[in-house]
Order: sequence, then structure tokens, then C-alpha cells
Amino acid sequence: MTYVWITLASVVYAFGFNWCYAPNHIGFGGITGVGQIINAILPWAPIGTVVIILNIPLFILGWKFIGGHLLVTSLFAMFVSSAAIDALNAVYTFQPMDPMLATIYGGVLMGLSLGVVFLQGATTGGTDLIARLLKLKMAWLPMGKLLMVIDLVVILAVAAAFGNVDSALYGVVALYISSMVMDMVLYGLDTAKVAYIISDRHKEIADTLVRDLDRGVTILHGEGAWSGQEKQVLMCAFKQRQIVTMKQLVKELDPAAFLIVCDAHEVMGEGFREYKQNDL
Repeated sequence: MTYVWITLASVVYAFGFNWCYAPNHIGFGGITGVGQIINAILPWAPIGTVVIILNIPLFILGWKFIGGHLLVTSLFAMFVSSAAIDALNAVYTFQPMDPMLATIYGGVLMGLSLGVVFLQGATTGGTDLIARLLKLKMAWLPMGKLLMVIDLVVILAVAAAFGNVDSALYGVVALYISSMVMDMVLYGLDTAKVAYIISDRHKEIADTLVRDLDRGVTILHGEGAWSGQEKQVLMCAFKQRQIVTMKQLVKELDPAAFLIVCDAHEVMGEGFREYKQNDL
């Protein structure tokens, strides 16, 4: 099933590039962007083929760092996406559209496809592979942000090749959109909240949340800064869809309860996601 998802995502990647980026001369980052530069200088050189050739030394350099599974899946994703770019271009030539529409939809399609590829433990090669390697050393950096920094330089070079500043400006916007969508696919689907509840009826509230929401509750011991009184603070992580029910339960038991609800990411443990080695 992994390769099915990679294939679908790679085709979407190729479609987004051929439909939105190539005909509108929007700067694209990564090795594909370098392929754009070479194709602008040598029109007879297909972008997909150039991408495959440029990726060969990167895969050789990354062999000892990324492991067998990531190497094989990344090679597969790179070949499928690159071949799909050339195949779609041979079958149909997309016409230019409004640059801003191309920027928005291209960014969404690229971010979506790359996010799915990364979720399957692969990359499309090029700077995606470089970002994946850097992620091993800088695990705290989100993949989308990491790719955005790396690709900015390539986008500027693409704009220089096209002799069009607008190409770089649109490319930066598209890159920002794609990085946001990618991070949403990789991290945003784990929609969770964490609530901090301060109430004199903390025991009743804790029992109700455990019973009705089937969520664990941790009691934190605190002290009021002004009153100096000891306070029991309840901490409870829960799913986004449970927020209305949680607030209703708390306020029904204690209308005066002090409630703070925050976004929570990367929640791991019972009832949420499990940790996986080399997780993005």
C-alpha cells in the first residue's frame, strides 16, 4: 500500500508542476527547479530526465545515512514523479493561467503530494532528500520550514534564468503555501487540545472527564500567587472534536472554573499516536 500512495502522490506532484509551475514560469525550488534552469538554457533537455540525472550523486552520498528502506522508496518516488512530469508534458501542454491562481493551487498540490510522500517514509530526491538528512541532525525543525529555507536559493536562481523577478516572487509565495500544507499533512492531522482547569470541584471534574470523555487527567499541585492558597490544576489532553463536550462538562459542574485550552501537537501515548523511530 505504501507504493500505491507514493505513486498517487508522485502523479499529483507532476500534475501540479506541469499545470501550475512550468507554463507560468513560476520559480520552483529543489532539483526540479534546477531542472527548470537547465531546460530554459537547453530546451531539448526534458526536466524530468534532468532531475533523475542530478539525483544520482545525491542518492550515492546519502546511502550510508538514510538506510535501505528510505533509499528504495525515495528512488521509486523520484523516478515516478520525474517520469510523470515528462509523460504528462508529452501527452498534453498546459496553457498559462492567472499567475496568482497558479501560485496558490500549485503550492497546495505540491505541499499535499510531498506531505503524503514523506508520510510513507520516502522523499522525491533532491532537496527533499537533503532536508530529510538534515532532519536527522535537527529533529526539532518542521520539514516544511526546512525545505522552504533550502529551496529559496534555487527559486532565486530560477528567476534569474527566466530573467523575471515576478517568477521569484510568485515562487516564494507558492513555496510558503506548499510548506504550510506539507506541515499540515505531516503534523496538523494530529488535531489535539490540552486543557488546564482550576476549580474547587476538581475531583468531580476529573472523574467526569475520565468517565464521559474517556480521557486521562493529571492533577498538578499549584498555589495561588495572590491568595497563597493551594490549588489543584487538572491537565487533560483530548481530541479536537471533544472540545465542546469538555467545556460543557466543566461549566456544568463549576460555572466559576478557570479553564485554559491550548493547541497540542505531537501528542503520543494511549489514545493518541505512537512513537516511531526516525519519525518526522
